[in-house]
Amino acid sequence: QVQLAESGGALVQAGGSLRLSCAVSGPTFSGDAMGWFRQAPGKEREFVAAISRSEGRAYGDSMKGRFTISRDNARNTVYLQMDSLKPEDTAVYYCAARQLAPFTTTYTRTNEYDYWGQGTQVTVSS
Repeated sequence: QVQLAESGGALVQAGGSLRLSCAVSGPTFSGDAMGWFRQAPGKEREFVAAISRSEGRAYGDSMKGRFTISRDNARNTVYLQMDSLKPEDTAVYYCAARQLAPFTTTYTRTNEYDYWGQGTQVTVSS
């Protein structure tokens, strides 16, 4: 059983930065592709960023140039560095794991992931 725990969400002013962390328990982290999604009230869950086992990366269009995803296999942790935050970035942010993924594949759809965390709230004030 894989468990994911996000942390780092907070209230921040527009233009500020946050780093989210997702700690993953389970034996297969280095074999997993990881992703971040977000969901604002009344909206569907939205792709934010993904990282493959080979550390290839993919980003949602509105996140490119502002967000950076990374992973530390020694710590079983994936990170999301968010810079130049905007009020429209306000949402609950979720991390997700796709087990035993191909080495270079990133995944951008919610139904491609096997496990999810409970989410962490990010609020950006104007």
